[in-house]
Parts: sequence; C-alpha cells; structure tokens
Amino acid sequence: MTEAIHDLGQGFWTIRGDLKLGGVLNVGTQAGLVRLSDGGFAMLDSYPLTGNIRDRVMQLTDQGRAVRAVLNLHPHHTLHCAGIARDFPQAKLFGSRRHWDKHSNLDWQPQPVESPEVAAMFAADLQFSLPRGINYIDGNDRVHAGSLLAWHMASRTLHVDDTINLMPVPRLLKRFFPKPRVFLHPTMAQAMKPEPDALAELRNWIAELAAQCHDLRHLCAAHSGLRRFQPGEFSRELQAAFRRVEGKLAKAKV
Repeated sequence: MTEAIHDLGQGFWTIRGDLKLGGVLNVGTQAGLVRLSDGGFAMLDSYPLTGNIRDRVMQLTDQGRAVRAVLNLHPHHTLHCAGIARDFPQAKLFGSRRHWDKHSNLDWQPQPVESPEVAAMFAADLQFSLPRGINYIDGNDRVHAGSLLAWHMASRTLHVDDTINLMPVPRLLKRFFPKPRVFLHPTMAQAMKPEPDALAELRNWIAELAAQCHDLRHLCAAHSGLRRFQPGEFSRELQAAFRRVEGKLAKAKV
C-alpha cells in the first residue's frame, strides 16, 4: 500500500495511509479531509502528514489555519491523535472517551464525537451513523468492529473505519472478481451486545445505512482501500455481506 491523497470531488479528499504491524506488514489506514459549508475544513481521523500529502493538505487549508476540527471516529484508532493536534493546534479536537483516556494531555472538546451534539455541529455537511446492536467501545482491545461512520452527502462518500471493509482480490482472481468485496469486520460477533434484541438492532441499522447510502459513489474503508460504486450497488452488497454472517452472529447471541 502506498500513501496517497485522492480528490473525490465536492469537497472530499481521502488520504490512504500506511500502518505497519510489527514494522513489517502494511495493513494501511486512512483519514479524510472535508471542506465545510462555512469555508473551513474538518479532518476525519488522525494520520501523520508528511511529504506530498502534507504539502497538498496545507495548500488546501491555508497552511492548516482553515482546519476547524479533527474528528476521531474509531475509539481504537488512537496512535496519531497527538501528531494531528500539533499539526492543527487551532482545530477543535473531538474523540471518544477512549481517545480521552489514551491522550489525557490533549485539549479535547467536552462532547464525545459520537454524541448528538457533535452530529448537530456538522449536520450541514456530514451525517454520522453509529452501529446499533454492537459495542462502540469494546472491553476487549482486539475487537474493533464498532466505529462512527461519516456520510458526506455532497460527494456521496462513506468514510468508515473497520466496521465495513473491502476484501482485496488476489491478482490471479481479478479476472473473475474484478472488484474488492464488501464485508463486515471479522470481530463483529465478539462485539455483539448481550441483549436479546441486539441482532435485530444490527440488522435494522444495516438496512437503514443501505437506504441512506443508496446512491453512494465512494467507499473509503480503513486498512482495505477505496472503491467506486454505481447507484444502488453498495446497498445490495452491504446487505449481502450481513446475510453471509447473520447465522454466525445469531449463534454468538446464544
């Protein structure tokens, strides 16, 4: 995976980043840059800005001065919060309570990033979606299925960390499967809430997200990449991805 910044149009740029496990295996990560209706910018997630990517972001944002907010959406993605806070010291810093705990020295805004108050602040440009039926912050640090999704209406782009992924297609199979496959995070079953209606809640949330993103053009998924869709295509694939694992999720509730 190679670092890059892509202009998806209508004021949305996706940053495709590197994240090496053990310094060897590059699983990739992401951030997003959104031009707000008031002329400012918001960063979605934290990523160390260097080289050409940093130059491009600074060029777009008046050397960073126009970045009004940094929204850390995944409670288990905490590595680069301090770095992005240094890059944009004037920006309001939002995160989950887990971000607050991991970086208690940073100047966090008092409202959790997943709160209705934060959603209202950015409603002109972004719609946030918090999965139901699974834990947003799981007690097991290896369970990363929960995250806050950001839907950018103008560009028809969904920015999502871990909850929804794209499965890369091996080179030898691309003739038969040319596009990465949509799938739900492998720890989804472990993230299920211990409540009798948890599976129904998750199923309903998937259906609502599919309807909301019916005309999605771009899916930006952490660790697994970027894919363009035709209208209606993502909704069908998302619901198919849920059906493939529904039986496993049901057993997890027994």
